[in-house]
Amino acid sequence: MPLALWALTLSAFAIGTTEFVIVGLIPTIASSLAVSVPSAGLLVSLYALGVAVGAPVLTALTGRVQRKQLLLGLMALFTIGNLVAWMAPNYASLMAARVLTGLAHGVFFSIGSTIATGLVAKDKAASAIALMFSGLTVALVTGVPLGTFIGQHLGWQATFLAVSALGVIAFIGCAILIPATIASSKPASLLTQMAVLKKPRLLLVYAMTALGYGGSFIAFTYLAPILQDISGFSANAVGLVMLVYGVSVTFGNIWGGKLADKKGPVAALQIVFALLALVLLVLTFTAHNKWLALLTVLAWGAVAFGNVPGLQVYVVQRAEQDAPQAIDVASGLNIAAFNVGIAFGAWAGGLIVSHIGLMHTPWIGALVVVGAWGLTTLAGRLDKADGISVSPGQARAVAMH
Repeated sequence: MPLALWALTLSAFAIGTTEFVIVGLIPTIASSLAVSVPSAGLLVSLYALGVAVGAPVLTALTGRVQRKQLLLGLMALFTIGNLVAWMAPNYASLMAARVLTGLAHGVFFSIGSTIATGLVAKDKAASAIALMFSGLTVALVTGVPLGTFIGQHLGWQATFLAVSALGVIAFIGCAILIPATIASSKPASLLTQMAVLKKPRLLLVYAMTALGYGGSFIAFTYLAPILQDISGFSANAVGLVMLVYGVSVTFGNIWGGKLADKKGPVAALQIVFALLALVLLVLTFTAHNKWLALLTVLAWGAVAFGNVPGLQVYVVQRAEQDAPQAIDVASGLNIAAFNVGIAFGAWAGGLIVSHIGLMHTPWIGALVVVGAWGLTTLAGRLDKADGISVSPGQARAVAMH
């Protein structure tokens, strides 16, 4: 794999860290800026909305920009956004910084796959994309707990300064290593993307994605307050629990890919969503005990992102049936649905915390995930009614996404 691909992977690592590190810092930020915990949770929602809007809209608007120039511009925007967060004097400016970095995130992953495949031979394309996306996985395992640790010892501002430094290193790496002549395919126009949204069966997959992640993030956004206020972990220990979660996510992602390969995406998703709903429900009862809470978080990590391979493979298989001219667009919109789910989950979780209490987030999140399971079951029945056989055996390549 060329060195240029590692520069992309480092960029993905920095972006993944800034997206998820906020979860471990919510109590710290709420206390520092004198806002409520649900208000701090909105910082997760706004970032995810920035990603969901940025991916389709800005990718279409920047279609004529040379790929390397656009990549460098995005990493500059990402770095500036984190520097603004570092210097943010108040809640409003921190919100603006989160939206700014979210916009950069959305476009980066839209064009990153194209750049990654342009750096290698055709038979290495899937491996190149998997390597780039592995930056996100590594961010969950190392970047998020390390960023949480830095934020709790040196102040949350220091975390954003550290991520800005990563952004600068990634920018320099991309500037030196990515060739200026990188091939690019013209991104789909907004009209093409809107046409995909007229396909009912693709909308069903997007709803599965949004509810599956929305349900999980109703509770996950407020995991740090649950661990501190309910389980009795110290603020310093939250970073270690996030490390346990991240390691578990890595294994869960690979397991989810193998399960989808073996059983096909729909059957695999039914299993993963059922397990995710069960774990969230169990957390309602185990959160009051440190060791039981830790074990539940370990189980949660194993299923929280285990649905990614199945969802991505299924949306491509559905697009081959419903929108064969726009398969990449359909796949990209599923990433937008993922972030819409995160935004909805963090916002809904905030309302739950404000009105009925912190420990109602896990079981309500479980109910939302049951909704995703129900939609998945419906999708499977519709496939059978249409006589469509959705084949197993294609998910492993997506397992690292």
